[in-house]
Amino acid sequence: MSKSKGIALALISSGTFGLIAFFSIPLLKSGMHIPSILFYRSLLAAAFLGIVCLIRKRNFRISPKLATQLLFLGLLYTMTSMGLIYSYNFISSGVATTIHFLYPVVVACMMIIFYKEKLSRNLLFAAFLALVGVALLCWSDTGFINTRGLLSVLMTVFTYSAYIVSLNRNSIKSLDPEVFTFYVMLFGAFIFSVFSYFTTGIEIVPNAMSWFNLIGLALFATVLSGLALVSAVKYAGSTITSILGSMEPVVATLVGILHFGEPFGWNSFFGLALVIGAVTLVIVTSKEKSLED
Repeated sequence: MSKSKGIALALISSGTFGLIAFFSIPLLKSGMHIPSILFYRSLLAAAFLGIVCLIRKRNFRISPKLATQLLFLGLLYTMTSMGLIYSYNFISSGVATTIHFLYPVVVACMMIIFYKEKLSRNLLFAAFLALVGVALLCWSDTGFINTRGLLSVLMTVFTYSAYIVSLNRNSIKSLDPEVFTFYVMLFGAFIFSVFSYFTTGIEIVPNAMSWFNLIGLALFATVLSGLALVSAVKYAGSTITSILGSMEPVVATLVGILHFGEPFGWNSFFGLALVIGAVTLVIVTSKEKSLED
């Protein structure tokens, strides 16, 4: 029963992560700028998480050194969020989310470079599959996708990979996951408030529907997905949870096709399949390696 519960939570986590475009694209169409959207998202998410932490009586106390590390992680997270939503202006949300889903492959490569882990044939094969998959996603009936959108989402692959690798620090591992996410969101709100001040300014939310989308973005695509992820790992294990994370690009692609009318051809289908296959291979290989160690 615990494993079934974990699988259900993993599907909820990856599914709600895949709803980022569902809530953010209408906000872009309403005229709101990305810094304001992400400021409200981070602030609302921090408020929701703060309430959860208070209910569960978590300890908020952190050292100045840890606060500096969390500020850096907040910066990586904000860069990832901004790059992903910015890419929606130029390429379909399904393609953008699928390319972003390459981050486990890049994380494995970073662990080899910075933590001297051994390079395996499976990782090389997975990297090749991932490159072929991205190439298929980048080519449509109308030609190559927008370069600006592609570069933007590729940036998120590396910033989010750096974010994941940075979680290996012992000081971060010792922090309660809910408190950790609270501070990342809180520092993210601070970063976006500063960025908004020097660019577009913090805009007033234009209407009730925009508030609905902002709350949905913060509550479902940020807080619920994050908390469900932590619980899924607890009940089902990291490997199953990571593999079921492939629902994220699938949900994002379905939302793009069914809700926003985005195009989806055979090249996109095979590209999506190859990227998911590459990521699954990396996750399974990493699990087998950890068991051997």
